[in-house]
This record gives sequence, structure tokens and C-alpha cells, in this order.
Amino acid sequence: QVQLVESGGGLVQPGGSLRLSCSASAFTLAYFRIGWFRQAPGKEREGVSCISSSDGSTYYADSVKGLFTISRDNAKNTVYLQMNSLKPDDTAVYYCAGDHGWGRCRPNWGTANLYDYWGQGTQVTVSS
Repeated sequence: QVQLVESGGGLVQPGGSLRLSCSASAFTLAYFRIGWFRQAPGKEREGVSCISSSDGSTYYADSVKGLFTISRDNAKNTVYLQMNSLKPDDTAVYYCAGDHGWGRCRPNWGTANLYDYWGQGTQVTVSS
């Protein structure tokens, strides 16, 4: 069974940083395009970033460009989301999602229904 697990969320002050991790058991993340999404209370799920399976190319929502960095360590079977200069608006449950296939992230990578596999989410709260 394909299962993704997020970790690294928590409470952080505005301007702080967090690094989220997305790992998997029983299958290899290297063959998945991995997206990070977030959902704040009362809002739709929003695509934050995506990393390709083939060449590691990365994609970001305009709201996080230059602030967040997605990366992958295939040896550790883990994808990371480094989040810097966090703002209260970044408060949300963050999810990683897997789109099985070899290639770059799809042009509409921020669309949730492209992804077949999801983690349970990790809460990120940015507050003083």
C-alpha cells in the first residue's frame, strides 16, 4: 500500500523557518512527482510546490517563490520543503502528494486531483 508520511510541522514565530519532510515506506519516491499542498481553515487546498521525478526541476506558487525550497534526497527516500520567512498567512495543514510517473511536474501541478497518493498532513502554525 502506498503511504506518504509528513513530518516537521509545528509552531513558529513570524519570520521563522521550518523544514517539512515527506517520506514513504514500501515504495520508492524517486519514481513520483511530489507536490506539496496546504489547506487553511475555510479555504481550498492550494498547491505550494512540485518537484519532478526525472530531472529534479522545481515549481512554486507565486505566493512562496523565493521563500520556500523543495528538494529530494532519493537515497533517503524523502522530499523536503524548506520554508523561510514564514508569515501568519502560511498557517495551514501541509500535505505531500505523489503523482506516479517519470518526468517533469505537469503544467497544472497545483491541481490536487492529479495526485493519487496523499499523506495525512502536518500542521504549521505561524504566530507570535
